[in-house]
Amino acid sequence: MNDQTHLNLKSIIDLRDPARPARLIGMVHVGALPGTPFYKGSIEELERQAVTEAKQIEDAGFDAIIVENMHDAPYVHGDQLGPEIVAAMTRLTGAVRHAVQIPVGIQILSGGNRHAIGVALSNGLPFIRCENFVFAHVADEGLLSEAEAGGLLRYRKSIDASHVKIFCDIKKKHASHAITSDIDLAEMAHAGEFFGADGFVVTGISTGRAAALEDVKAVREATDLPVIVGSGVTPGYAGSLAEHADALIVGSSIKHDGYWKNPVDPQRAKAIVDAISP
Repeated sequence: MNDQTHLNLKSIIDLRDPARPARLIGMVHVGALPGTPFYKGSIEELERQAVTEAKQIEDAGFDAIIVENMHDAPYVHGDQLGPEIVAAMTRLTGAVRHAVQIPVGIQILSGGNRHAIGVALSNGLPFIRCENFVFAHVADEGLLSEAEAGGLLRYRKSIDASHVKIFCDIKKKHASHAITSDIDLAEMAHAGEFFGADGFVVTGISTGRAAALEDVKAVREATDLPVIVGSGVTPGYAGSLAEHADALIVGSSIKHDGYWKNPVDPQRAKAIVDAISP
């Protein structure tokens, strides 16, 4: 991590322990939202659970949180997302932000990036996570035929939200990359940097699957922007990843039994912190 990269990320997420090599970002997977197939009919319960898990992540020693609607499967994309999703995510991220002292970011699946920018502006959230920022993807939710960067950065500018940073997945998980197989991760990072990304998220092929260390190294060597590992972080692997990444997003590993659908397990969360603490 060079000094400039350190400063770029430090302006968003401070290390709680300055001796740690990388920031830790914990996932709050809120329950299925109103209007989605698995919604259980209580926004109050969704808020209570989200706040509880956010506090557990903070208490374990994490540096930041991302709130995400992963339970909304099967996903619809972009403009198909209804106003009820934006309303619910605004309420839930607002509750989490007021419950913890560490930064809170947001991702809205699938492709709800303008929605996320709007929620972030409304609730004072410093960053979003964006998939499909550059290049098209064939994903499990369908064909993502348009890269997000051009429209998204214009929208961010139009609502005076340029302070909201966009961390971008490259070769996103849960997707086929046959149509971009001739473009390696380094070239994708170069394209993302040219198009105005604020940082890159490197993942394995699906939720909970480890990002290859070689992939993290390749992106690290290709850019001075923050490099973030976005899947498969475990206590045994976190130290190696932290040598090359500026931050680690941890979801599955901090849940009971290591399964993303389960609630946060405070002991598993603390194990991640301990794994990269001196």
